[in-house]
Amino acid sequence: MKYRFALIGTLSTLLIASPALFADEFATPEEAEAMVQKAIDHIQAVGKEQAFADITGKEPGWIDRDLYPVVFDREGTNLAHGQNPKMVGKNFVGVTDAGGTAFISERVELAKTNTSYWHDYKYKDPVTKEILPKTSYCQTTDDLIVCAGVYKR
Repeated sequence: MKYRFALIGTLSTLLIASPALFADEFATPEEAEAMVQKAIDHIQAVGKEQAFADITGKEPGWIDRDLYPVVFDREGTNLAHGQNPKMVGKNFVGVTDAGGTAFISERVELAKTNTSYWHDYKYKDPVTKEILPKTSYCQTTDDLIVCAGVYKR
């Protein structure tokens, strides 16, 4: 009987501590900001066409756990997507997130008056496959909106 209580105690401790145990599995806001800057630097260094191909082609360094860059034009068309190449070339203005918010429309609007900003919405986590609250750091450069997001836990 005492072993059962010991096991229950151990399991309870693991469940309570589990967010800390898995914290390294998920990207941080600082890492999102760094990923956006890395993408912008790469676009400036090799040009849009090559940079978009590198990001979308999942070249090493463009996916880090649940973190990846996305690039949109100022009309809401996806130009590069580090996680899902099927998104490239599609316009997402009017598409809603899991909460019913037209989040790319919001992103495009925010880009009209901000050179950098954080943007909240709900999205499917590629690691856990759950719909979670997410925030993306975005920077505008020339005619582009470059973002990378983190899940709020």
